[in-house]
Amino acid sequence: MARPPETPLRDVRVLELGSFIAGPFAGQLLGDLGAEVVKVEPPGDGDPMRRWGVCLPPTAGGAPRSVWWPAIARNKRSVAIDLRRPEGAALVASIARSCDVVLENFRPGTLESFGLGYDALAAANPGLVMVHVSGFGRSGPRAAEAGFGSIGEAAGGIRHTTGDPDRLPSRAGVSLGDSLAALFAVIGTLSALHERARSGRGQEVDVAIAESVFALMESTVADYELAGVVRGRSGGVLPGVSPSNAYPTADGDLVVIAANADAVYARLTGAMQRSDLARDPRFADHAARGVNMAELDELIAAWTATLSTDALLERLRAHAVPAGRIQTAADLSRDPQLAARDMVVRLAAGFDRPVAMAGVVPKLTRTPGQVAAVGPELGRHTDEVLRALAGLDDAALDGLHAAGVIEGPRA
Repeated sequence: MARPPETPLRDVRVLELGSFIAGPFAGQLLGDLGAEVVKVEPPGDGDPMRRWGVCLPPTAGGAPRSVWWPAIARNKRSVAIDLRRPEGAALVASIARSCDVVLENFRPGTLESFGLGYDALAAANPGLVMVHVSGFGRSGPRAAEAGFGSIGEAAGGIRHTTGDPDRLPSRAGVSLGDSLAALFAVIGTLSALHERARSGRGQEVDVAIAESVFALMESTVADYELAGVVRGRSGGVLPGVSPSNAYPTADGDLVVIAANADAVYARLTGAMQRSDLARDPRFADHAARGVNMAELDELIAAWTATLSTDALLERLRAHAVPAGRIQTAADLSRDPQLAARDMVVRLAAGFDRPVAMAGVVPKLTRTPGQVAAVGPELGRHTDEVLRALAGLDDAALDGLHAAGVIEGPRA
């Protein structure tokens, strides 16, 4: 797979080991920015993400496969190697000698049991950056525990604050913990590579899902320790901040309006043609609006419900009041703002129609990232990578295929 000529990470080679979301999403993000990502999967079924979420049969028939896979494995080369066999682990060690980064999200200690820990790999490649993603990190009393994204969300505190106050804690609707860990893994990778440019030495990057979640928890611990306040679930509002909620329209949509600052609130009352609400002592300043939030929300909702969504948004824009409709997947697929910024990418992936996926974030003006290829079939690049990076010849490849150590179409 040819890499685009001008991308920010085009001189970085990443060896991705692991499965599911946290590690592979980090690999996707690095690949989006031009890194060469070599993904190692077990022969047979490969990464379980190939069968996760909504699955459809490919155009040419065969078993159903995930419509998520083309995105999370995009810009990667798939190499099918059995890590649990000594011959397979030796192949991975050979590949790692020519890599800048090894990215893994096994339970701590798993790679070491294969002879693929950092010390072993760095002995042959001192500049190697090894990025670990796990539930609780590589130290501490919970280090050895398995940690999926949902467990990290609970341990990091965000589940306690998500949902309505009279209900059980809610999931965000996406794999938030895994995705946050992936983002921090990318930050750690880029930081370690930057430092390596000065020192010439690699290092380990230790990312915990629970800590990645906790890093977003704002002042919740300080709230408790200094003021005895335990922040909890508040539904769609932020306690003490009003108006900032979702309001109904005549079309049955919901529009979020954020007008809690005094100047913005005054503009909202102008849009409502209710300047009296700006002078009303119940709502005249930020503190008063926070105390009387429920009453103010009722007044605003009664007004928004009389207008169509388009009319409401147009009026709010005219008065410079921040607002936006709560969008579904159907809305996102045809959103003009996303389209204008190439944020909905549709690519052929073997289904009867192209697969939509999110575009590259962030946007770089001179050396932008891009989606060069969708997630490949299992082992598509096994022979190619082992020839180029492990120095194997036809005879060696034939033997490994015959022994079941590797898998993929013969080049």
